[in-house]
Amino acid sequence: MSSHALPLVSTAARSAALLLKPVFSLALVPQNNKITALGRRTWNVLLHIAQDQGLERETFRAALTDIVKGLDYNSGDMTIIKSHLRSMVATLVEWQSPTAGEWQTWDVCGMLSHAKLVKERGQIWVEWSYAVNMRHELLDPEIFAKLSLEVISQLGSHPSVALYEICSRYLGVGQTARKAWSWWRPVLLGRPDDERLQRLEYRIFKRDTLRPALAEINALADIDIEMLEFKSGRFVSDLQFTVRKKPQRVLALQQRSASEPVDVGVLASAARLGIDHVRIERLIDEFGDAAVATGLEAVQKRATSAFPEPLRDPLRYLKSVLPGHAAAQVEVVKKIDAAKLAELTTGPSSERLAQWEKKWLAERIEMLITEISGLASERQAELVRDLRESLVQRNAHPALIQRLSGKGWSHPMVRHEMVSFYATGAYGSGWDKPSDKDLLVVAAQSRQ
Repeated sequence: MSSHALPLVSTAARSAALLLKPVFSLALVPQNNKITALGRRTWNVLLHIAQDQGLERETFRAALTDIVKGLDYNSGDMTIIKSHLRSMVATLVEWQSPTAGEWQTWDVCGMLSHAKLVKERGQIWVEWSYAVNMRHELLDPEIFAKLSLEVISQLGSHPSVALYEICSRYLGVGQTARKAWSWWRPVLLGRPDDERLQRLEYRIFKRDTLRPALAEINALADIDIEMLEFKSGRFVSDLQFTVRKKPQRVLALQQRSASEPVDVGVLASAARLGIDHVRIERLIDEFGDAAVATGLEAVQKRATSAFPEPLRDPLRYLKSVLPGHAAAQVEVVKKIDAAKLAELTTGPSSERLAQWEKKWLAERIEMLITEISGLASERQAELVRDLRESLVQRNAHPALIQRLSGKGWSHPMVRHEMVSFYATGAYGSGWDKPSDKDLLVVAAQSRQ
């Protein structure tokens, strides 16, 4: 079947476990702002929730905890979600299908029409809407791609997410449409196709964007893709991707909700170190969120130790360590992709899975202890007061409260209480639940 003659898919096929993303929203070309990986994931979660709430509504509403996680809602972290919502309202995009002729209308409008934060009875709610010219097709599309938000949550950069979404559209066909390589450039990078971007050479685009995205998708997603290059004379002119479904999903370790909140904890962690989240999102697009996350852990440890001298510029230090962390993540992805982790493909034993989870949780707790220790003394004192109130309300054992008041939160008897209290507020109730990618990394490390 030609890639230009794709069959229509009935909306009756909608599955609660998948996002049905209209074809015209797969190849977004922003006109005035950059779209980040976290911004695109957040928009996908909002669309999934809106589709569930239905066409009858003109505005949509959900608890912020159902949309994003990793924020401390009583701190300055709220500026992060406000910035994301503001960007989605302000970013103009051209809506286009990756298949010529599949979308007959030219449209340009914001990703969201409006967004609003409301606090009610101690809980923060998000309200949002879509432009009137796009609302019906977004909420009840006739032609769409079935996307796993679970897989998207594992992919670390905008090029990986965008390429995965487009390729998933062509799974039944076997190959994407053939397009000029310059067409893929703004679509995968999520940047306006301005004069600066047009100067980007293909060899650089292939090295820094295409190859990392291909490797990550093939290692972590539920599809395998291969890039085909077509030349005009000596130079590459067009690109096309073959797509096939993996026999069995490498990531199917645990059942997860399709609309699991987007984890913006890496941005919140950076903000607590005094690094602006906009700069961090640029680094995520360059190095991937896994490398940035481990890099921030290194910055936190360096700031806590203050050796051989206090850390004066966390952002500069992060940039200096990121290439090494990015290289380490590439090696992890290569190991996962090369070995295919046969144990996971056939399903790990419950005992082995429990070992991986235990190892991950131990490392997670140590990281959180370091993170709490690095907070300002005033913030630590505030956490101690809040934890004490929580323990009193729970009718905790008086000895526990006494140790907290007399010895501080780092006392062995109460340290686990502080870690759980802090992590739940900062990262949500699932802070102690590893993602599929987390377990894959632990599994790959255990094979070394």
